[in-house]
Amino acid sequence: MTLADVDSPAPGTARRGPVPSASALRGLAGLAGLVLVLETLPRTSLVSPDYLPPASTTARAFWDMLGEGAFWTALGDTLTGWGIGLAIALVAGAVTGVAIGSVPLLRAATASTIEFLRPIPSVALIPVAVLLYGTDLRSKLLLVVYASFWQVLVQVLAGLHDVDPVAQDTARTYRLGAWGRVRHVLWPTALPYVMTGVRLAATVALVLTITAELVIGSPGLGQQLAVAQSSGAVPRVYALVLTTGLVGVAVNLAARAVERRVLHWHQSQRTER
Repeated sequence: MTLADVDSPAPGTARRGPVPSASALRGLAGLAGLVLVLETLPRTSLVSPDYLPPASTTARAFWDMLGEGAFWTALGDTLTGWGIGLAIALVAGAVTGVAIGSVPLLRAATASTIEFLRPIPSVALIPVAVLLYGTDLRSKLLLVVYASFWQVLVQVLAGLHDVDPVAQDTARTYRLGAWGRVRHVLWPTALPYVMTGVRLAATVALVLTITAELVIGSPGLGQQLAVAQSSGAVPRVYALVLTTGLVGVAVNLAARAVERRVLHWHQSQRTER
């Protein structure tokens, strides 16, 4: 009997449950190995537990933190800034991308401007954000929107550039208006690119949200992390770092789930039955 025989159900029978893949098992083994290293290393003379506490100590700090109302308030502040900033960036990037990408002359006129503004690091805008809004939520949104906007815009422009010229000529032959061409020709082609931009923007937005809270002092997990670091609460620092990692994983999984849902018709999401 081969592995294929084990994985494949017999004809006429239904699969009773998912079979763990080898990659998933290897991933769990790698995670367990990392936890073991983090538990063992501080107990040796190689690393001081004052700077790297054992994994069990970090886990206890994380568990204690879950019972604090201030932690959940900070988490809510982080997710609020992330969600609002990402939503603004998605709408602005999609609308601007369609407006520019559907007009060749406008695209050519704005290409140099986009290539100049896009590489500017969002963290370079921190002094500007502080001068304009202080530690308000708007400072956080300025950084998040600026960083995420370009992720969406570039992907939308790439998607519109990939539209089949024959499809565009056909749309003109059938005398589709501007909105009809966008709806039936441009948008379906650009949508896979848009969803890639959404996934990238979601991660970038979270990074900039934590950065703004950490550097500017806006309320959220980043601010809690800065306070824990300045007060010397090392296990809490690592517990907060673990929290940001878990939030990042959740954001990535959610973005991929939305991508699969929206692009269920696309060949990239099809699976053999």
